[in-house]
Amino acid sequence: MATNNMNNLTTLIKRLEAATSRLEDMASATIDPSASTNGAPATSATTANSGSSDKTIVPSKQIAEPLPPAIDNFDSIITRDVTAFVNKSEDLGGVVAEQAASVLRAFASERKFLIITTRAKKPEIQSPSYMEILKDLQSTMGAVSDIREANRASPLFNHLSTVSEGIAMLGWITYDSKPFDYVTETLSSAQYHGNRVLREFKDKDHAHVEWVNSFYHIFKTLIIYIKQHYPTGVTWNNQDGIDPLEALRQVQSGHSPTTSPTTSTPAPPPPPPLPSFDNVPPPPPMSTNGTTSSAGGTSDMGAVFDQLSKGEAVTAGLRRVDPSLQTHKNPSLRTNSAVPPTQSDSQNSLSSGRAKSPLPGKRPKPESMRTKKPPRKELDGNKWIIENFDSPTEGMIEIDAQISHSILITRCTKTAIRVINKANAISIDSSSQVSLVIDSLVSSVDVIKTPRFELQVLGTLPTIMLDQVDGASIYLSKESLGTEVFTSKCSAVNINIPGQTEDDDYREHPLPEQIKSVIKSGRVMSEIVEHAG
Repeated sequence: MATNNMNNLTTLIKRLEAATSRLEDMASATIDPSASTNGAPATSATTANSGSSDKTIVPSKQIAEPLPPAIDNFDSIITRDVTAFVNKSEDLGGVVAEQAASVLRAFASERKFLIITTRAKKPEIQSPSYMEILKDLQSTMGAVSDIREANRASPLFNHLSTVSEGIAMLGWITYDSKPFDYVTETLSSAQYHGNRVLREFKDKDHAHVEWVNSFYHIFKTLIIYIKQHYPTGVTWNNQDGIDPLEALRQVQSGHSPTTSPTTSTPAPPPPPPLPSFDNVPPPPPMSTNGTTSSAGGTSDMGAVFDQLSKGEAVTAGLRRVDPSLQTHKNPSLRTNSAVPPTQSDSQNSLSSGRAKSPLPGKRPKPESMRTKKPPRKELDGNKWIIENFDSPTEGMIEIDAQISHSILITRCTKTAIRVINKANAISIDSSSQVSLVIDSLVSSVDVIKTPRFELQVLGTLPTIMLDQVDGASIYLSKESLGTEVFTSKCSAVNINIPGQTEDDDYREHPLPEQIKSVIKSGRVMSEIVEHAG
């Protein structure tokens, strides 16, 4: 009998050892040996035999340090927006796909630079260390431009030029003040060639249009990213950072700082005890008049009437007002909105620790009461600025524009403007009774808060956008009949189309203002309200 019990115990011990070994193998298999930061492999469990095959040695795991939020969001731009642009480029194929691959490598190089800034102290701008850190980014950006220069005879040269001009957006890391403005300017340079692609393939192949829009979308997300993480320029780890070259070597080798977890975690605290409802105190007794009396024995309403019945003794505790603060004895105090505080009042306010509420801010003056500024007509870089003109005596204002120029018209009244030659885009804001005559535009005319507006197009114009415009007359030419008009919160907008011959008058077509919406099959359907009769 004893022999059978011993055999059963031996069998049970072997089964427990086999189960334990299997559990250890499963735990080791769940560790991802490829989990790393910047390509650094993680340490996996190892098994060593020290005189017995039943002993398994599992070393402590190394947990990679999580990436900062700025790097995570930059990775999202690469994986979402840049990758989408690369996929669109691969659909077009050829040198366009080759150049897009270089763009992806350039973004990867800038990612390395941003990781270095989180680990290293900022070097001098002209130091060899700083130039060494930028070397990889400069070479990848140069490769994008080299592809354009090597394929000038390509039929897709405008595609290559768009990307070559736009890759300069990665240079925002060298700007310490509003780097997002630099990205915006770079987008304008890229649009010079990108809009040519839009015009050429608008009715031919929509894949090229999607390709341009995907590249433009990178600029928009990058501007949002910079405003969120680096509004005043790239930040460095100047407090406890390492040498920049050492950080560069770490990033290139895929090494990242790691931290070891604790071997054991403390047990969680026990849950709080459940509330007991066995010894609940009884509610306070009710008084004869129906009110609840408190434990402290506070007085009822009868005590209040007792105090009032004291007569003049009720006011014995009030402070007498000083004659110098009485308005009926000092008429000069009536001109002020408040009585000046005394020393005791200021001491009381300081002792109470309560700050006074701030006074409401002054309301802005209406536009008619503001001081008029002198009129201004100036070319600032690639932007014309026309502002503060009111019924100019010289008559029509002429602008000799170029295809890269954008025009801003603001705070003008009763002003006629003539734009000669083809420009990029025109924006009109906070003006009134402005008349605009243009030849052609690459992009659009954007009008905001400008009542009684007039526009005449002699050449071509892709888009007109009106926002909060009350009264507008638009005269299109035969070349601009494909113009798209977008309106928002507008009224009395009329589009005039030329007749069949030059002798025919313009035909006026009002834009709809009333929209009727109904619900059909769970969906909201909208249609224009037409008035017959």
